[in-house]
This record gives sequence, C-alpha cells and structure tokens, in this order.
Amino acid sequence: MNDIAKIWESVLLEIELTVSKGNFTMWFKNTHIVKIEDGIVYLSVPNVFVKDWLVNKFHLTILKHLRASGDIRGIEYLVSKDEPKKRENEANKPQMFQNSTSELPLSEYYINKEDNLNPRYTFESFVVGPFNELAHAAAQAVIKKPGSTYNPLFIYGDTGRGKTHLIQAIGNYLKNTTSKKVYYLTSEKFSVDYINAVQSQKANMFKEKYRKYDVVIMDDVQFFSNKEKSQEELFHLFNNFYDNNKQIIFSSDKHPNYITNLEDRLKSRFSAGMIVDIPHPDQESRIAILRAKAKMQNFELSPEILEHLASTVDGNIRELEGVLNSVIMQSQVKDKVLNLADIKNLIKNNTKPKKLVSVKDVIKTIADFYNIEEASIYEKTRRKEVVKPRQIIMYILREEFDVSYPSIGQKLGGRDHTTVIHSCDKIRNEVKTNHILVQELKQIKSMF
Repeated sequence: MNDIAKIWESVLLEIELTVSKGNFTMWFKNTHIVKIEDGIVYLSVPNVFVKDWLVNKFHLTILKHLRASGDIRGIEYLVSKDEPKKRENEANKPQMFQNSTSELPLSEYYINKEDNLNPRYTFESFVVGPFNELAHAAAQAVIKKPGSTYNPLFIYGDTGRGKTHLIQAIGNYLKNTTSKKVYYLTSEKFSVDYINAVQSQKANMFKEKYRKYDVVIMDDVQFFSNKEKSQEELFHLFNNFYDNNKQIIFSSDKHPNYITNLEDRLKSRFSAGMIVDIPHPDQESRIAILRAKAKMQNFELSPEILEHLASTVDGNIRELEGVLNSVIMQSQVKDKVLNLADIKNLIKNNTKPKKLVSVKDVIKTIADFYNIEEASIYEKTRRKEVVKPRQIIMYILREEFDVSYPSIGQKLGGRDHTTVIHSCDKIRNEVKTNHILVQELKQIKSMF
C-alpha cells in the first residue's frame, strides 16, 4: 500500500467512528486519493451524486482529518468510474492521471492553468432558449470572425444565467479550432495582478503579460468599480487589442452604464461592440434546461415532472440544477423512480421561499452566528472579526431578500451604497473558492 493510500485509509477509519454504517458504505465506498499536489488532495469518487453529497455534508470533516496527516489546504473531488483494481494500479503510477468517465478523460477534466478555461464549458453543453438566444447568436458571430465582428462582446445578466459558460465556450472553441492564444480571467484577478506588479516594481511586465494573447475573456467586470488604476490599465489593454484586431470579451452582472464609478471612456469602449443581456429564463427554457441537464446525467424525467419543476422553481439556472441534483440523488438513494407526489414533497422539504424579515433580525442572527456584539456591526470599525460578518450581512440582505444597496448602507450605520456593492461582490467572488465560507452561508441561510 502506497503512502497516499495509507493516508486515505487513516481518514476513513476516523470518519467511520462518527457516522452510521449505512452512511459510511453509501458515501465512502469506492473513494480513493488519486494524488496530492501542492497541498491539494485529488479525491476520486464513483459518481456525481457522491461528489455533491461529500461536498455539501462531509467536506469540512474530510478536510480536518486530512490536515491531521500533513500540510493539506484543499480537496478536489473527481468523478471516476474506474474498476477498483484499475484504480489501484493507476494510483501506484507516479504522476499518472487517468480516468474513464462517460464525459471527459481525466486529463481533460481540469482547468488549464495556461488559459484558465474550463473544458466542460462548450457550445455543445450550452442550452439555448428564447431567453439567451441573442447572446448565443452574438457568441456564434464572434467565433466566425474573431477580432472584427462584435469586438468587444459584452454579456451581462444576473448570477446563475450562464454568462461564464457562454464566454468560456467561445474561448474553448477558438482554442480547439484555431491557432489563436486564448486567456480567461476575472476582473478581480486582473486587479490583483496589477497591484502585485506595482508593489514588486514589475509594471512593464504586467503590461506585456496580456498582450501576447489573441483573445482575452474577462469575467465580472463590475468588480472594477472604484478601482481607478486597474481601469486605466484595462483601458490601455483594450486599445492595444482593438487596434490589433484582437478579440476582447467581457461579462458583468449589469449593463456597463450602470456600473458605479466606471470611467466614461471604458463605457464608451464597451459600447463600440455588442452589448447583450441574458434575462431571466422563461418557462419553456427552464424545461429545456432541466431536460438537457438530466440527459447529461443519463436520467429521465417525465413531461409532467419537468413541467412541475420548471413552474415551481422559478429561479436561475444554478437553482434549477440544484433541485434536479436533489431529485436524482433521492431517486438513487431510494432506488426508485420518483413520482409527482414524491417530487412535490422533495421540493417542499428542500426549497424555502423567500420571506419578509427585518434587517435587524438578519443582523442579530449573523452577529450571533459569529459570536460578536450586534452593536459592532454598525460601528465604523475595520476589525477583521467584524468586517467579515458585516459583509456577509450585506450579501445576505441583497441576495436572499433583494434589499436595495442604498437601503442596506443606510440600515448598517449610514454607509455609502458603493461600500455595500463592494462587500457583496467580495463575498460573491470568495464563495467560488472558499469551501468553508460556502458551508457557513448555507448554515446562515437555513436560519431564516
């Protein structure tokens, strides 16, 4: 038995002491560590249901036990259907990384560090409906004549509507069918790179870093609000790309004209190409999305159930996908096809309609959760133990209860609405990589 096999065996022994035999067998059978690299444990799981369950229910427990075995800072869950013996053989091969999933070979499963593109974001897996057909058509026009048609392309819309999928699909298509060099990044990454370059006196290297690419795709442009120096660098990069017929693609959660404290010259540059929104998905599109997502997981839903889910879960695409995953998981756990009554009961127990609550109730609940004084939330303090809960309060009020930015600022000690926007954006970006924060938010949301 190799070292990583011993580490995982030790972790399993600890977990087995804390869960029932049935749970241990169901969720930890046929799991193993593929490799450990740069403090990240790559954990193979047999299917997507087990992956979702471990991420949502056991992630912190697994991470705690792994950290007891060494300097571990994170876990990547990989879906694999290899036979046990084959997995053991592959695990014994140094630096080898193979898989036989029905979707992608393991070597193609990861985000390429050279271009940051997720190989799963393709046009083939993008569901087109009336709500996003204009954005999809614009993307198709760009891949036919990159650098000349719709340059720049700017796609905006609320979270969970497929913006990142679509703009990365453009990148993956050009990467795989042309010789163009493509690079995807978030605006936050751009700003952080710039700050680091200035502090290390490598500003010129920063300027050249992005100019070597033929296509730059930048997500979450709203993050540039109030960042004057980063906006200036983006302006110069934009001009360089535009003058050399290189393609630029942006996304944002709002139209550029409504991004606060964004320079007019940038808004003008964005308007020179194509600006298109992805609105809320209509009923027909939600049915199509559910059907397509279910098909990807080799799962069938009756027209009656599709209709019910689409009409009941009137949320974004991520919410639809979450409910679908719950349906598939329950079907597998119970080893039966769920009927409409089962589905209704599942939705009732696993989705919670938004309700009216007072801002004070939200503040008190979150202050209690983080064990701080409620009064400190209103103070003009930058203490770390207060700043994080305050930002989460702003995020929850905005995302869960749709309170306006100015109202949130006013209720939390008369803060400017731009401070609230920055706080919400910071939490939105952090949940993409911070598993602990994700778990905390789930616990907090369950209290309302």
